[in-house]
Amino acid sequence: MMKMVLLGLSILVGGAGVAAPVAEKEQISILHDGDEVKKVEVIPFTHEVGEPFVDLERVGKLSRELSEQLVQEPVNAKIGKSGEILSGEPGFKVYEEKFQTKFIQTLYEPSKQSMTVPLMTVHPKVDSELIAHIRTQQIGQYVTYFNSRNEERTHNIQLSSDAIDNHVVFPNEVFSFNEVVGKRTKEKGYKPAPVIVKGEVTEGIGGGICQVSSTLFNAVDHARIKIVERYSHSKQVPYVPPGRDATVSWWGPDFTFKNNYNEPVLIRSNVVGGTLRIAIYSANGVDVKPRDIPDASKELPDEIHIDNLKDGFME
Repeated sequence: MMKMVLLGLSILVGGAGVAAPVAEKEQISILHDGDEVKKVEVIPFTHEVGEPFVDLERVGKLSRELSEQLVQEPVNAKIGKSGEILSGEPGFKVYEEKFQTKFIQTLYEPSKQSMTVPLMTVHPKVDSELIAHIRTQQIGQYVTYFNSRNEERTHNIQLSSDAIDNHVVFPNEVFSFNEVVGKRTKEKGYKPAPVIVKGEVTEGIGGGICQVSSTLFNAVDHARIKIVERYSHSKQVPYVPPGRDATVSWWGPDFTFKNNYNEPVLIRSNVVGGTLRIAIYSANGVDVKPRDIPDASKELPDEIHIDNLKDGFME
């Protein structure tokens, strides 16, 4: 339908058999907030007389390119460090249909050498009212412990904990640990954290991440939320009881769960000293009978830090 509208518009403004835009101007400046973001040549967007006057496929391609370039994601509301609710902020994206119509009009208006990209407001998925509604009841939690003197591993645990903190999972939505936390790379701040535990090298780049995914798994399972995908390490890990771990890797296993309640659930993750605590919250109306989960041991295994391990990517 949109293509037909644009075709009709190109014929209407161009006139019968008149390639108007080519004769009048060579370029169009495309603006955002008063600044030029792109300058395009007019001729590639037009056809010879006897064909449709505007190359609609090229116009569509231009609008998609601008959509990738001019986008600002909305910021969800969240709970601050002191327990206060921080309001979200709207974002924006290119209003592609309006852009295409406006661009064709600009092609055929001799006096217009530029145009401003029309934008569409994108509101946050999570607002202050929703946060206030689902922060009221804790339905699950789990606590694990680690050696805070291992600075690199502690740093990685803090980064990934921050990534999942304040994340809201809506009813029937599937949470993916890999998708939410993202790829664990040096560019994103993750550090090599190789250590020897009981005679074996256990972790490399991004070491410590699996403690966060495992703690999250136990908190979610405590709340009886449906586990969709969960894999154990090939060998027992020291920070959770046997069989209670959830290994993750960007190019490998993921930890996912589906919110099977009729209200959104809120993840809170907090690191204090050598303690990682993850709690799951939801609205007061959610009826939950927490599952019994064995506690993690506070006793930490002996570690030997390795400074020169190369190309280690186990998590």
